[in-house]
Amino acid sequence: MSLTQDAIWAASPTTTRGQPTPLSADPKGERIAYASNKSIFLRSIDEPSISKQYTAHTTQTTVARFSPSGFYVASGDVAGTVRVWDCAGEGATKGEYSIISGRINDIAWDGDSQRIIAVGHGKERFGHCITADSGNSVGEISGHSAQINCVSIRQQRPLRAATGSDDSSMVFYHGAPFKFNTSQRGQHSNFVYGSAFSPDGSTLVTVGADRKIWLYDGKTGEKKIQIGEGEHKGSIFGVSWSKDSKRFVTSSADQTVKIWDAEAGKTVQNWRFGDEGVVNIPDHQVGVVWPSRSDGLVISLNLDGDLNYLAEGNPKPVKLVQGHQKNITAVGSIDAADSKSETLWTGSYEGRICSWDVATGWGEKAGGETHTNQVSGIATSAQGQGKIYSVGWDDRLRSIDGASKAFSSAAIGLGGQPKGVAVADSNGPKTLVATNNGVEIFHEDQKIGELLAKFEPTSIAASDSLVAVGANDHIVRIYNLATKVLEPKTELKQSVSWISALAFSPDGSLLAVGDNSGKIVAYKTSDFSVATNRWTSHTARVTSIAWNKEGTHAVSGGLDTNVFVWSVGTPGSRIKTTNAHKDGVNGVAWVGADKVVSAGGDAAVKVWKVKGLK
Repeated sequence: MSLTQDAIWAASPTTTRGQPTPLSADPKGERIAYASNKSIFLRSIDEPSISKQYTAHTTQTTVARFSPSGFYVASGDVAGTVRVWDCAGEGATKGEYSIISGRINDIAWDGDSQRIIAVGHGKERFGHCITADSGNSVGEISGHSAQINCVSIRQQRPLRAATGSDDSSMVFYHGAPFKFNTSQRGQHSNFVYGSAFSPDGSTLVTVGADRKIWLYDGKTGEKKIQIGEGEHKGSIFGVSWSKDSKRFVTSSADQTVKIWDAEAGKTVQNWRFGDEGVVNIPDHQVGVVWPSRSDGLVISLNLDGDLNYLAEGNPKPVKLVQGHQKNITAVGSIDAADSKSETLWTGSYEGRICSWDVATGWGEKAGGETHTNQVSGIATSAQGQGKIYSVGWDDRLRSIDGASKAFSSAAIGLGGQPKGVAVADSNGPKTLVATNNGVEIFHEDQKIGELLAKFEPTSIAASDSLVAVGANDHIVRIYNLATKVLEPKTELKQSVSWISALAFSPDGSLLAVGDNSGKIVAYKTSDFSVATNRWTSHTARVTSIAWNKEGTHAVSGGLDTNVFVWSVGTPGSRIKTTNAHKDGVNGVAWVGADKVVSAGGDAAVKVWKVKGLK
């Protein structure tokens, strides 16, 4: 048996309000690179479900830039480390360099793909210039009195570089080696957020929090003209040139993206996001890139992490790429009304819920008002494309309509913090929510019953009228659901730590119980005898368990970052993948006959192909 990676459905870029988020496109215009949590994602522009993940950074990543050759990426993090790695092959790290003692804000490559300038918020210095292959110093970045937000290098010789800073100045450098040449002060009156040389090297543009756009001579650094006065109504966070060097695009906190004619100084296209005249903070456009493509596609990024694909002449985005920005904390089972339309549901730390088309890997956020805090559980009704139920740390139960993929009714308040949710399809689907006080029973969004417990529930699962409730006293209590009441049936006491995950097999004949120590015990529900207690390979808490349709194999994920596939028939045989997700696996599900999906701390969803099941 083997478990091999089939796909990565990437996390959305990490964004911060009032701060630019760099995006980078490769020279061919086929992929974009961005930072998300502790990872860097390289994502296909035409097929966003195809991506690569680089996980060698140990702290929050901040920026990633393709080299002009297209073979390498330089990425930075909040610890001041820049890593250069191969993006054409297996992602091997070429070099790791400590640049400054603080956050890396931006990185730029020279035209030969040999030198890198990295800038940010350090203590001794705000940036440095090094060779990409060895990390040797090839100049110094000086002339600023505050953190540097952006850097750009002219791609032609003679080499020039420009940086923009919180001290509202633009500093121009001659190279190589790069050294201070001149400081342009007085043009910007606030933080400078973006600087970019045109591809032909003739012009330099800077933008900033003062909503101004300044153009300079690309060879001498002399100021030429300010354009677009009053056009943007908010801070300008990003700027990117078209490949013909005649136009550039800007993104702003006023919820707009604008294309400018550099020579005329006028806008030639304007996109506004959100309702006209209505301020919507998630629609702040905090990043933009203009890939070198024949179709002229522009990609902008909003504060919510959504990538907007923009085409000239079209007032609306031609495509919207969505996903999770934060740790995925819950995975719903699959709606499998027919095998071609399977849908995976995931919930994350910030309260966002997304649906994923399993066949295409396409993700989209659930519409309507979502949770305001961590999603702690998702359950789907077995009755076709029915409702999806979610609970969160805002102490609310919400339901989503499977067809419209939008929240279908008002939130229902709970009597305590929810630990999990399950749907019992007995005499009409009933939703059961385990809270720290007990179990609450709902039918058609109305509370019809409650079990007040002397123990503290930690997890819940249901199959037909059978309900299993795990607790912090290491015991699983089995109940029979009789209309509005949970009738005690038996107790399972094989676990050695508090119960962290429960899952019934599809036919209800088996119950898998995972605990905080990493042990899984499977029981036969006919007499609750132990089917196997040999699933013991996790070294940390089991966070999620899911069965295949036949009930012959189960998949589990844990805080040890591992995913295991287990066999009921041969309990000693197992397959695993290590380091499936940075910071732990929080949810797993079975997709079809030979694939499993996992989600976790890196905010990504991964698909694994299972071969040779025994």
